[in-house]
Amino acid sequence: MNTTLETDVVSSSPEVMSGTVVFAGTRVPAQSLFDYLAGGHTVEEFLDDFPTVSREQAVGLLRALSHSFELGLEK
Repeated sequence: MNTTLETDVVSSSPEVMSGTVVFAGTRVPAQSLFDYLAGGHTVEEFLDDFPTVSREQAVGLLRALSHSFELGLEK
């Protein structure tokens, strides 16, 4: 299935990183942010190491994920 996802925060396309979800306009996998946080690093450290990702994108992804968890708990 060749599905393309495009938002201001993340995108996914078969032509970019084989369809891995990346921060929009970059080749940085969204999973990298979660890996950094799980490893005890801060969002600041992530942004310093991946300067092509904006603060708005990183925070937007975390907010979207948080919101999806809130919706799941209400059911």
